[in-house]
Amino acid sequence: MENQQHYAFELPPAPYYLGCGKSDYSPGEQHPNRRHLGIFDLLLVVKGTLLIGENGRSWELAEGHMLLLSPDGHHYPTGPCTSETVFYWLHFENAGPWTLPEETTTLYPPSGQPFANRYTLRIPQAAGLAQVTAACRIFDELLGLAAVQRSSSFWQEMTLFMQLLQLLEQEGRPHHSSPVRQLAEKTEAFIKQNYQKELTNETLSAALHFHSNYIVRCMKDVYGCTPMEYLHDYRIDQAKRLLINTAWPIAQIAEHVGFAYTPYFSSCFHRKIGVSPLRYRKQYVH
Repeated sequence: MENQQHYAFELPPAPYYLGCGKSDYSPGEQHPNRRHLGIFDLLLVVKGTLLIGENGRSWELAEGHMLLLSPDGHHYPTGPCTSETVFYWLHFENAGPWTLPEETTTLYPPSGQPFANRYTLRIPQAAGLAQVTAACRIFDELLGLAAVQRSSSFWQEMTLFMQLLQLLEQEGRPHHSSPVRQLAEKTEAFIKQNYQKELTNETLSAALHFHSNYIVRCMKDVYGCTPMEYLHDYRIDQAKRLLINTAWPIAQIAEHVGFAYTPYFSSCFHRKIGVSPLRYRKQYVH
């Protein structure tokens, strides 16, 4: 789906599983009309067709189709079921920020906090699932745990829920699996593996076998930054970790993360984080 919308969840914190069920509607029955439920409601139809709308949009969810309803939306039926319709539903909450439609976010948002390792989880609002059998298996296992004591089932439920989110994220990636994204991700991986070395756009071009201008364009399209900007931010992020986890001198840290000159490293660090490397260390180590 070229115009498919995605929910974008900024992690941490991670979404939290609340519970799930399985509903069976006879012909003539329909989904309830609700407003501002306060939690996300995930639906997966396994038989028949469910007619449902939210905030002016409507869907005919056939077998194998999922829909994620927002916590602050108006959910309502757009018609009764014309045949027996069976669907799974799952409720979860998310305390962190989320958006719809998907917005472009950089991999490393500006942060002065140590160990910032944010991730954006993207789940399609509506989609036909290729891995329906796997999704149904997860739902069935979750349903089987409903009668088990919470103290015994909690981690199993959360593990299964995370597997379901991973499956849904993978389902929503087809339009991202373009040559542009593939090259951007290869560039990202190469930078992470070689950030301690001297890297240039020419180095990336030789290693990845694409023209440097094309690599730059792909990185900007996918991550919102150039390869050298990504490299710079990644080096600073690794330096932050070393400043807190080690007692290494600033010069040793600078060299370790790929800066040839300590004064230049300190200048770059101050410009990015707002304080010098030494002052940053003193905030957390006494």
